Amino acid sequence: MSGHSKWATIKRKKEATDAKRSNMYAKLLRAVEVAAREGGGSVEGNMTLASAVEKAKSFSVPNENIERAIKRGTGELGDGQKYEEIVYEGYAPGGIALLIEALTDNRNRTAQEVRHAFTRNGGNLGESGTVAWQFTRKGVIVVEKAVAPDEERLLELALEGGAEDLTDSESSWDIVTAPQDFKAVEAALGSAGIPIFSAELSMLPQSTIPVDGSEATAVLRLIDALEDLDDVQNVYANFDIPEEVMASL
Repeated sequence: MSGHSKWATIKRKKEATDAKRSNMYAKLLRAVEVAAREGGGSVEGNMTLASAVEKAKSFSVPNENIERAIKRGTGELGDGQKYEEIVYEGYAPGGIALLIEALTDNRNRTAQEVRHAFTRNGGNLGESGTVAWQFTRKGVIVVEKAVAPDEERLLELALEGGAEDLTDSESSWDIVTAPQDFKAVEAALGSAGIPIFSAELSMLPQSTIPVDGSEATAVLRLIDALEDLDDVQNVYANFDIPEEVMASL
């Protein structure tokens, strides 16, 4: 499992009470709105919307805000803002591949901001297709070891639900699924009473690159700069940094 999955978990715990929460709410609701516009307002019939709603709820976004975002997407509350999906690709220090997903109403502004973040933090923005081939769309369900059953039981439940793999992510287990099996696996774990820390569609790297020391700091600094941009929704990377190093950073 990518070390980036561990970084996302550490940040999620912090951002639950972070001062940046309002900015995170706006990003999450934007993703919900766009998913509803493109695939319809049914959570059961729109896998992308289901993932966006799940992520918003995990950050304690109020249900009424989520429902309004869905209605804006489906046109029930007017046309709403028109957002365009853009994917940027590039490299962080140490040759770490980065895949950036953005939702924007101004392509030129977003491109300039992303390019500036790369330039200021020692990265290189690439052309389309530079790194995308290294990532695959998957469902990822995170269960913290502190509340999980033993590995054999968790693996059994995950596989019965249709999961592809169970990986050790130090303080948590990451359950990987095909996108179409994501909700079924989540439901199977829920029915077994297993607390789920997070569940969302993600882009997983085919392989990872170990990073430590000052290089790890530089990689995470660039990722933070990109994630701080209003239009950037997700940043995926193929680094592997030990959890204790990430926590200290």
